[in-house]
This record gives sequence, C-alpha cells and structure tokens, in this order.
Amino acid sequence: MSRGQVGEGRRAGAAGPVGPAALKGCTTAVVAVLFVFVAQAFRPAVAADNARQIVEEAQKRTDARSQRYEGLLQVFDAKGKISDKRWTMERLGAHGESKAVLRFTVPAEVKGVALLIVNHPDRASDQWMWTPAIERDRRIALQDRSTRFFGTDFSFEDLEERDVNQYDYALAGDETVDGADCWKIASTPRESKSSQYTRSVVWIRKDNYAFARIENYVKEQAVRRLNYSNIQNVQGIWTARQLEMSDLRRGSRTRLTLDKLEYNVALKDENFTLQAIRRQ
Repeated sequence: MSRGQVGEGRRAGAAGPVGPAALKGCTTAVVAVLFVFVAQAFRPAVAADNARQIVEEAQKRTDARSQRYEGLLQVFDAKGKISDKRWTMERLGAHGESKAVLRFTVPAEVKGVALLIVNHPDRASDQWMWTPAIERDRRIALQDRSTRFFGTDFSFEDLEERDVNQYDYALAGDETVDGADCWKIASTPRESKSSQYTRSVVWIRKDNYAFARIENYVKEQAVRRLNYSNIQNVQGIWTARQLEMSDLRRGSRTRLTLDKLEYNVALKDENFTLQAIRRQ
C-alpha cells in the first residue's frame, strides 16, 4: 500500500500508489500511494531517454498534502475462493517523509486492527501494528517486512511509500500495458535501502505518467506483480481506483478498490502516532 502506499497522478498527468516497491508498491504505496496541481501545458518537458527524470516527473504529478480513502480488499486464493476485507487509509506529508494509518473496518475479526507507517526518504519505513483484541502493539521488524499483511497479498514492505531518491533507474524499452504505451524502467534499491526485492520493473504510461504496472523480483524470479487500472482524474491527480497485487509464488491475488477518495483533506499530525491509533 507505498509503497504505500496507492494510485497517483496529476491534471493531464498521472502516477501510480503507495506502496511499494520501486517505487514498489507504493502504497503504497500499498501502497502509494500516493500523493497540487499544475496543468500539463505549464510543466517542463521530460527527456524521454532519461529513466530517472521520468520517475521524478511521475512523482511530482502526485504531490498532495494529504489523502484519504476507503478500500475494499478482495483476496482470491489459488482455488478462486474470495474473502473480503475493508480498510480506511489516511496519509499526511510529502513524498518519502509521509505518515499513514491503515485501519481494518470489516470483517469483525480484524476490525480495529491498524498499521502506522512512518516513511523516510533515505531508509525503510518505521511500522507499528495495533491489535485491539489483545490490546497490544508491536513494531514490525525489518526481517518481517516480506510477510503478508493480514492475509492479503501485500507485504508490509509493499505498503511503504517510496521516494525516487531511494533507487537507481535504467530504461528497459517500451511496452504496451492495457492498451497504453509505457516506458519500461528497471529499478534497483540503493545500498542504504533495505528491501526484500533485488530489483523491480516499473511501467509508466507515456500519456499521463500514471503507473501501469510494477513487477518485483528476488534475484531472477518475479515474486509479486502490482497492476493499476480504472485510472481517473481526482481533484487534478490521475489516480488508479483499482490495484491488484498478485503473489506469483502462491498463486493468489488481492484486488484493492478505492472508494470515497479525497486529496488535500484536513488531517492532524497528532493522529499519526502510536498513541493515537491505540485510542481510535
């Protein structure tokens, strides 16, 4: 859910979530998400042969002071069985230095479970999970970031919001994703960046700079794939209203649909603390 972590974009432009993952997922954002507004006619031209400039432009077009949405998560296992969950997400702050809270609302057995994510521009995020049923919070250790988040196909790391400066980039060609021409860009985490993934491949649409797909690798094996769809202009930011994370090793997938999405809402910094998620 950077990861964060979830779909992004800008008037006449766009970018993909939070999540994570090379911008990984993004949130991102799991992931990304995510995240005012200048018309494309007034934006500087971007060199089509410079991978870093393309990713920087995609990130610029997602600038927002804050974000809020309600999300429906549909988890499809390898046999096609579907289970539904719902969560709310609130995010505050700039790329790479934002804070986010994810909180499950349905079903009853996970209601109130919350994840606090504090993103950093130069290292992995800090994460804490609150479980009201046992009135206990715990810090998510780095070695646990590759595990699934509460039965979904998003890992804890995929929910981070990634900053462009945390990775090195190289153009890997052009490809079409869902009928849209895209730049295909290889992304490698820098040495200072702790990640379960060896590298990622990112597809960014040429028409609006929206993220179309992210594929994450461990060595030479593709392990997770995040697809962005139903891209809409929301308050001048092009946003994927549906994201689907596939766990390629398990054969399962989780579809996240964003409802009641708003940018630049009034949020208080004091709500993004461990003490605050315990109270709510």
